[in-house]
Amino acid sequence: MTALALAETADRTDLGAFVARVVRLDATATVRLRAVDGHVTAWATTPFDVLATRTVAGTLEPPDVTAPASALLTALTVVRSEVVDPGPGTLWPAELPPESGWTLVDEVPAAEIERLTERGLEVAREHAGPHGLPTSLLDQVVLTVTGGDTTVKVPLRCLFALSGMGFTGGEPDPVRVSATGSWLRLDARYGAVARRRVTSLPLLF
Repeated sequence: MTALALAETADRTDLGAFVARVVRLDATATVRLRAVDGHVTAWATTPFDVLATRTVAGTLEPPDVTAPASALLTALTVVRSEVVDPGPGTLWPAELPPESGWTLVDEVPAAEIERLTERGLEVAREHAGPHGLPTSLLDQVVLTVTGGDTTVKVPLRCLFALSGMGFTGGEPDPVRVSATGSWLRLDARYGAVARRRVTSLPLLF
């Protein structure tokens, strides 16, 4: 049996809230749990083709498990045992970013992130079709962050994922923009999103 044990009630609540947001965005989403040094990191797919992640204190056996988000949510919110089974194992459908090699590029005020997201939502409402938002809109670069020799172009889909997961939460804390050679990551107060870096896409708004 797969065993997920979270150190404190707050950690269980925290992870439960994370998974609930994942399911709200996509009922068919998948969550990958990985345990290292007394912490469990959850990675989740989102409909924006951006990964969302959150880390809590806990243990997991075996230390790398993938389960349907809906099953994990049930385990965290219904089962009252201190140790829960995350759910039936399934395949993880995406590549994970590296664990090391990240460089902090800069910090962006949360208010600026929210302003860009709201503007993006306005444009999205104008262009949404029967099949959802066009890929060209989601891939528009709406934020360029530079620090040292590194320039990171952030597409709209990353801001939609950050907002959809409720990671900024209206808090004043800045959003940290980090990068590796091929990945970007946005860390906010309540979690982070990550995606392969965009190299050259136009800013249209």
